[in-house]
Amino acid sequence: MELTRAYKFRIYPDVTRQEEIDERLILAQQFYNKILEKSIESYKNGKAKISMARFNRFVKEIIQEDKRYLKLYSQTRCEIEYRLLKAYQNFFRRIKEGNKKAGFPRFRSRERYKSITYPQGNGSFSVKKSRLRVSRIGTMPIDLHRKIEGTIKTLTIKREGRNYYAVFTAINDIKVPEVKNTNPVGIDLGLDSFVAMSDGTKIEKPKFTQQKKKEDCKVAEDSRKKEQRLKEKRKSKNNAQKAYEYSTNQSDDYLHKLSDTLVNSGYTSFAVEDLHIQNMLKNHRLAGSIQDASWKRFIQLLSYKAESAGISVVKVDARNTSKECSNCGNIQEMPLSKRTYICNRCGMQKDRDINAAINILHRAATLGQRGSHAQGEDVRPQREAVLEELRTDKTHPLQDAVIA
Repeated sequence: MELTRAYKFRIYPDVTRQEEIDERLILAQQFYNKILEKSIESYKNGKAKISMARFNRFVKEIIQEDKRYLKLYSQTRCEIEYRLLKAYQNFFRRIKEGNKKAGFPRFRSRERYKSITYPQGNGSFSVKKSRLRVSRIGTMPIDLHRKIEGTIKTLTIKREGRNYYAVFTAINDIKVPEVKNTNPVGIDLGLDSFVAMSDGTKIEKPKFTQQKKKEDCKVAEDSRKKEQRLKEKRKSKNNAQKAYEYSTNQSDDYLHKLSDTLVNSGYTSFAVEDLHIQNMLKNHRLAGSIQDASWKRFIQLLSYKAESAGISVVKVDARNTSKECSNCGNIQEMPLSKRTYICNRCGMQKDRDINAAINILHRAATLGQRGSHAQGEDVRPQREAVLEELRTDKTHPLQDAVIA
């Protein structure tokens, strides 16, 4: 199978190269906004259809009006068009779904446009002996801390704070091993315990962002005091960006290591909740903690690593996984303050997160019965088979969760 992976490396452009990159980031941001402006004008004039062909006509007009945009590599200009087209497609999709906040494509500020992409490796960039050459920008050192496996397809130059990065996407043909699903596990993601598993395992995640909270508050206070001094204000802003990047990198590193550990722990499939993070963020009391938890990022990392190892990741309906009894199926209210599930019907007592993880595993087994995620005869056992195994294996951590 073809596996696409991204490789991120730090680059060290000199002052001249930094100016070249920054200039192209500004041009790319302006180019995006001009295409959007022309598409809105076109709509007002009765031409509602949005397509790449129409965008191409806008691009010709924009370049005729201002030749500076020729400094952008041709494929980079095409990628900017695709970005805007994708934004429109998502907007129309949300309207079709009846979403009240459809999110019409917005004009981008310089602060929100921090990358340019070279979509094809057709000579627009190359890497030789720890040096990256980019068309119309120049050559700069790159820290290749690991080998890029496969064929490089795209390069994205990113600016994060004062640092610059090169992100390569590469396609690699790999042989995925055939794994029989003999040891499935359900995973419940939470705030009290980051990961709770149906085999009784619970894993905590360090609160990296909260560890930086005091530093961030000091940075914000400094920024207010130095509001009239632009140079000092920029310095304070850079310090805030550094603090944020540091905690983000810590969190990302932890999630990489955790997902690696789980994939290599002998599990043969993972069942997780199909979480709708945007809806959950509407709870303003928990929004910050939910964002810090990085559930979506963890599932993304676990999925692609499991896929390359021949292990499936099944997403199941998240409704009532914490409210349902994993023993008898009874559903009852479970406020966040209650950390132990005590069933009103059968009397089962179990940690609420472990109980939810078992329900997630049961739902994945039910999906396997219907064939939604089946990959062969032995890939996903039926729910009854799973329960029978738990009943007969007295040493299994889930033994207390089933009826004897």
